[in-house]
Amino acid sequence: MCGICGKINLDGSRSVKRELLQKMMHALRHRGPDDSGEYISGRVGLGHTRLSIIDLNTGKQPIANEDGTIWVVFNGEIYNYKELKADLAKKGHIFKTGTDTEVIVHLYEEKGDEFLTALRGMFAIALWDERRQTLILARDRVGIKPLYYYFDGRSLVFASEIKAILEDPEVPKSLNATEIPAFLAHYYMPGSQTLLKNIFKLLPGHYLKIKDGKKIINQYWDLEFKEPAKRENLNSCIEQLNGLLNETVGDHMISDVPVGVLLSGGVDSTAILSLAVHKTNKAISTFTIGFEGQNFADERYYARLAADKFGTRHHETTITAKDFESFIPQYVWHMEEPVCEPPAIALYYVSKMAKQEVKVLLSGEGGDEAFAGYHVYRNLVWLERLKKIAGPFNGCLADILWRLNSLMKFKKLEKHIPLLKLSLPNYYYSLTANPFSFFNAQHKNLFTSEFQNEINGLEFSGPSSRYFDNISSLHLLNKLLYVDTKTWLPDDLLVKADKMTMANSLELRVPFLDHKVLEFAASLPWDYKLKGFNTKFILKKAFSNRIPKEILNRKKAGLPVPYESWLQNELSHFVHDILLDRTTLQRGYFNRGVIEDLLKKNKANNMYATEIFSLLVLELWHRIFLNF
Repeated sequence: MCGICGKINLDGSRSVKRELLQKMMHALRHRGPDDSGEYISGRVGLGHTRLSIIDLNTGKQPIANEDGTIWVVFNGEIYNYKELKADLAKKGHIFKTGTDTEVIVHLYEEKGDEFLTALRGMFAIALWDERRQTLILARDRVGIKPLYYYFDGRSLVFASEIKAILEDPEVPKSLNATEIPAFLAHYYMPGSQTLLKNIFKLLPGHYLKIKDGKKIINQYWDLEFKEPAKRENLNSCIEQLNGLLNETVGDHMISDVPVGVLLSGGVDSTAILSLAVHKTNKAISTFTIGFEGQNFADERYYARLAADKFGTRHHETTITAKDFESFIPQYVWHMEEPVCEPPAIALYYVSKMAKQEVKVLLSGEGGDEAFAGYHVYRNLVWLERLKKIAGPFNGCLADILWRLNSLMKFKKLEKHIPLLKLSLPNYYYSLTANPFSFFNAQHKNLFTSEFQNEINGLEFSGPSSRYFDNISSLHLLNKLLYVDTKTWLPDDLLVKADKMTMANSLELRVPFLDHKVLEFAASLPWDYKLKGFNTKFILKKAFSNRIPKEILNRKKAGLPVPYESWLQNELSHFVHDILLDRTTLQRGYFNRGVIEDLLKKNKANNMYATEIFSLLVLELWHRIFLNF
C-alpha cells in the first residue's frame, strides 16, 4: 500500500520540478512511511511513497522496463501477480524484483491498454510510456484505491489524495459550489466530482490517457448482472462460492509482513476470519472496538465469540465521546471529500491499535453489496411486491400504512412508505438521493436566496439515473445492488476504508470485493441472495457450519457508533458553536433559522444526527481546505 502522485505538462517545453514532487510526496507520507522515489523526464514527473508489504528489499518505485522506456508508480496489491509473472517470463520478459509492481510494466508491454483486464486486485496506477509519449492513469474495478486528478487543459496533476494535488501552486483552491446540494442529498460526493473546481475522481473501472495533448477516459470493466437462463442448483452454487472465497482469501493473505483481521462481530468479517486462519501457520491477530457509555450496542461480545472460536490473538479498544470529538477535524483532513460517515472515526481508532501489531488488515467490507445484506434491500423488495398486489390502490395502501405507522412508531418503515406512490425510475432515485431527509424536505428554506441564485436553484436528483439504462430488465434487488456498487460503495464506504486505515499507515484488504467474487454473486438468481426475509441467504448457508450460530443468526448492526447520542448530549455545545459561528453563517449558504430549528429538534427528539454531522463536516472542510 502506498501513495502515488505526479504531473504532466501538455506543453513539452515546461518541465516538472523536483521540488514539486517532493512536496507532493511529503503530503502522502502517512500512506508510505517506509520509502519514497521519483522519476522525472522533462514534462513528466512520477512520485511514490512506499508502505513495504511484498519484496521488502527490492520493491522501490518507480519501476521501469529493461530499457527504461516505461515507468510505473502503483498503489495497491495485484493478487495474481505470480501467475502473470510466470507467463510473462516464458515470453522473454526479464524481472529484476519480486514485486507485483514490475508485473504491471511488462504486462503493459505485452498487452498495451488491455493490460488492466488481466489484473486481479486493488490498484491505482500511473504509467508513463516514453516512446509513445503517453500517460495512463487507472483505477481498480470497484474503487478500492482512490485516484484524483486536476486538469485545466495545460497540465494534469494526479495523486492518491487531494492534499498532494493542492501542493502544486498552479492548482487553485476554488470551491465547486454547485456540488454542495449533491453532498447534502447523498451525505457523500457522488460520481467524479469533488467540491474543488477542476479536481476530479477517476471513476472505478476506468482509465485516463493523456496522448497528443488530449485527455481521453475509457471504461474497461463493469459489473454485469445476468439473470440466469437456467437456474443452477443451490447446493452447487454454495460449493462454488466456498471454493471461490477460499481461493480469494488465500490470495489476500499474501504478504511479507504480519496480517490481521478487523472483526465487526458480524457474518462477513467472521466468514473471512474462518478462511484466513487456514491460510497461515502463524497466530492471527484480530481487532475490534467498543464505545464508553450506557445502553450502546456493543460488537465486542460477538467479536470475542469469533476470536475464541478461531483461536486468534484478540485486541480491543474503547472510544469516548471526547475521543470522537477531538478527532473530527483530523477526520475531515484525512477524508478530504466531505463524507458523513461517523463509523470512519471508530475505524481510525481501531486501525491505530492494529498498527501496533500488523501492517495488513483483512475486512468484511463489501459483503452486503455483493450478497444483499442490508435490510433496506429486503424492505424495498417487499414494498415492490405490495405495489404489484395493490395495483391501482397503491396510494390508498400507502396512506393506510402511514396511519398505522404513526400509531406504531416504526421509524425505519416510515421513510419507505412514500415509495409505494412513486414510479419505478423515481423509486431508484429516491433510494440514492435520500428524498426524505431534512435537507430535501426543507430544500427551499434551507438555502439563502443568494446561494440559490449562485447555484441556479439546482436540485440534485442523483447519479443513479445514468446507470438505469444498463439494468432496465433486471429484478429490483439486482438493480439496487448494481446502483449501490456504483455509488454508495466507492464514494462512501471505500473512501472511509482507505483513508482511515492509511491515516495509520495500514493496508486494508477486502476479499468480498475481488471482482471474481462480485461477478459470481451477480450471476446468482436474486432469491439466492434474498430469501423471504433472510438477507445474505447463500452466504449464510455457505458458512452455516463454520461460524458461531449467535453471529450467524443475529440482527445486522454494522458498526453502531453512538454518535446520535453524543451529538444530542456531550457534543451538542461543540456542534452549536461551529454551525452557528459567525464564520459559518457568513458563507451565506444556509438560513440561520433553519439551522437553529434543526439543532433544536435534534436536541428534543434525536432525529437529525446525520444532517447535523453532514453540516459539521462541510463547515470544517471549508476551514481546512479553503483556509477560510
